[in-house]
Amino acid sequence: MYVRIILKIVLSVSALIIIIMFTPDIFAGESGETIYKELSMISRTGKNPSMFYQLNNRSVNIDWSEANNIEFDGNLRILALKGSEVANEKNTIYLLRELTGEIYTLSVPNKENPFYQNLKKMSENKMHFKVKITESFVNGKRYSFAQFTEKPVQPMFDRVFKISIIAMLFLVMVGMGMTLTIKEFAIVFKNPLGIFIGEVLQFGLIPIIAVVLGYLGGFYYDYPYIYVGFILIAVSPGGVVSNLMTHYAKGDLALSISITSFSTFLALFFTPFLLNVYCQNVPQITIPVKMVVLTVTVLVVIPLIIGMFIKGMWSKFADKATPFFSALGMIAVVFIMVAGVISNLDKFADFSRYGLKFYAMIFILTMSGMILGGIIPKTFKINNYQARAISLETGLRNSALAMTISLLIQDQMGDFHSSMFTVSGIFGLMMFISGLISIFSFKRVLPLKDDLNKNEAEKNVVMEEV
Repeated sequence: MYVRIILKIVLSVSALIIIIMFTPDIFAGESGETIYKELSMISRTGKNPSMFYQLNNRSVNIDWSEANNIEFDGNLRILALKGSEVANEKNTIYLLRELTGEIYTLSVPNKENPFYQNLKKMSENKMHFKVKITESFVNGKRYSFAQFTEKPVQPMFDRVFKISIIAMLFLVMVGMGMTLTIKEFAIVFKNPLGIFIGEVLQFGLIPIIAVVLGYLGGFYYDYPYIYVGFILIAVSPGGVVSNLMTHYAKGDLALSISITSFSTFLALFFTPFLLNVYCQNVPQITIPVKMVVLTVTVLVVIPLIIGMFIKGMWSKFADKATPFFSALGMIAVVFIMVAGVISNLDKFADFSRYGLKFYAMIFILTMSGMILGGIIPKTFKINNYQARAISLETGLRNSALAMTISLLIQDQMGDFHSSMFTVSGIFGLMMFISGLISIFSFKRVLPLKDDLNKNEAEKNVVMEEV
């Protein structure tokens, strides 16, 4: 029942995105994007630093008497010259960006003003700005300048959305922990090959494929935050979706749960480490490693341990609660995708950024995981029963975790187009499609023998109610 409802929602969201893909790109912001890239380049390289001083000097000497008052939702981005430790009018530029892409240089008064307190904190979230704007020329180029007329506030929807997904992901991971006992981890020692291959594919092969696709798609240079999104989803652990699909695919559910569990704990190290390794030289990008580690710790490892504790102390309660938390896991993925699409409709209309190539590359990433996850284990004489589980574990990811990390770090990183979130969200949709394709294909490419060991078959009952 849950699966049918969720699949209908996923298909509806997919249809909505396809419709938006083919609508004209009516949103402004290319000039703003160009300005941001130029100033960002100065910030990273330290070349032409006088531009920062000129912009700041012009912003505080503007005649605001004929300025227009506007209000909008957007982000504050702080650009500082390379090597700057203390922000001042010579080495730091403050930019406001509307969701449509328009960029304004913020005029920061020399005197203390309550509207401008905690600018660093403002840069961490989407904000609602009330400003007056005007235009002026600097070095022959037209720039738009803004000045606060009221103190910016975080939109209620954005605040509730972030709190909701954090709470849901936390509960989902608690639910996953309640399905685990020491026995699940003991399987590693009884049958280590399947789990070892699964983890190598998850954290070894798929991130490399994501790197290749990022380069082939031209995202590395043209849209670096899309490239980072590819890496982020590739280095994220497995989730409850892979367990559910393994159950319906009649694969080795116990193996699937073990791979998911171990990859979740390993994510505390591998997710921030690999994300930083594969993105350290990407233009415009600085990975907030500490923030990623903190997010994985608080939203993954800690609730997982809490769930295991509950399982150990109140086993009957944990067994009864498992179906609820499993359904919640699916709902969480869909909720984040739907809410994310609604709040980022303008992003999908940017066809130059999110065109057919973008969607094709994401589908190739998840589908290649399914294919290689089924082929490679066979070279090590893994049976089809386990190969099905490894295939799904390789191609499916905890997209809810990747989307949550994206939302928490995108403003800090300056990902104003929410490209990392978009990649994770679209991957979440694509993985359902590729997962269903794989399940239907298993009958031919990974057939199960009629004399399948009864003990192995009975393992599927472990999560029959999931």
